[in-house]
Amino acid sequence: MVLTVIVALLSTALLLSNLASIVLASMGLKRRGTIAPPSGKAPPVSIVIPSRGVEPFTEETLARAFSLDWPRYELIFCVANADDPVVKLINRAVARFPKVPARLLVGDDRISGNPKLNNCVKGWEAARHHWVILADSNVLMPKDYVQDLMAAWGPGTGLVCSTPIGSRPDGFWAEVECAFLNPLQARWQYAGEALGLGFAQGKSMLWNKPMLDANGGIRALAAEIAEDAAATKLLNGLGLRVNLVASPFEQPLGQRTFGEIWSRQARWARLRRVTFPLFFAPEILTGVAAPLVLALVAAAGFGISLPVTAIGVLALAYLPECILAAAKGWHLSLRTIPAMMARDMMLPAIWARGWLSGAVDWRGNTMTIHTKAVADLEETPSGA
Repeated sequence: MVLTVIVALLSTALLLSNLASIVLASMGLKRRGTIAPPSGKAPPVSIVIPSRGVEPFTEETLARAFSLDWPRYELIFCVANADDPVVKLINRAVARFPKVPARLLVGDDRISGNPKLNNCVKGWEAARHHWVILADSNVLMPKDYVQDLMAAWGPGTGLVCSTPIGSRPDGFWAEVECAFLNPLQARWQYAGEALGLGFAQGKSMLWNKPMLDANGGIRALAAEIAEDAAATKLLNGLGLRVNLVASPFEQPLGQRTFGEIWSRQARWARLRRVTFPLFFAPEILTGVAAPLVLALVAAAGFGISLPVTAIGVLALAYLPECILAAAKGWHLSLRTIPAMMARDMMLPAIWARGWLSGAVDWRGNTMTIHTKAVADLEETPSGA
């Protein structure tokens, strides 16, 4: 009986920690609104966008990048190969919006096993301004994109980031990706920031260029296979903070397959494992699997109905996630809870995969990530 009580308490503790993370995250998150353009003198900004391939929303994300409410900014698009099909779309957008200074740079600087970072080097070095944003090509920038990033910068800040918020899912597996990105990964990242454990996210990164250049420049981000992990460690060593924007930016998803989600999540798990192993180890306790199994074991010991127990645990786990998503204006649908259940069935396998070596796919590049934070590229790298 004592063991049954302990198991029940462990299940309760995990459910309470899940709820606490939602409360903490909600404190730092705001529903998306609109920040007015700066009324006074605003510093000019360089936005470096590494690109590779054409996606369903490429034309829209390009148009958004040229339509920002910031007085002075330049766009620097980077592709590794001149024959990439996205080149034609970028050139068309540059011609369509001639009032926004924009350039397309082609080439691949092999400074690391990270193909995205290699693609960014030339853009960073060509940036004309002291404030530089590294932005993935699939970020759907709102008009106040720069204002949001700048508003999060304060004393002691070394970097401002935004986690991606999945939107416009088309099909069940895209709903599962939303369940990964929004109420799970974004929630834990904002909860970590609330606890003073902020870490970088490579989707949108606002840098003070002189500061980073004084500490090794963009090449310093090659110290780890993931540039956001390298950024986190660099800034921790300098005693600077990573801040998150109050309203994270959208990433429209479109269609997704199970294989695409597995590949992406397995890669991220492997990267987290080799860069921050002590933080990765307890990830097995996130999601509903651990508290559900413990609750069912305790219920069997107490003679409580297993179906009723399961429904109770699922309600306590998923309803707060849905409330968080609704409060912040994130995607919700009738498939959200089934998608969360599919996500949580995948999490233990993804966590286990994170501890194994072997090849993973990174936007068409086959990579072998070793037990330390390095990787071998087995194909010619390109893109973000």
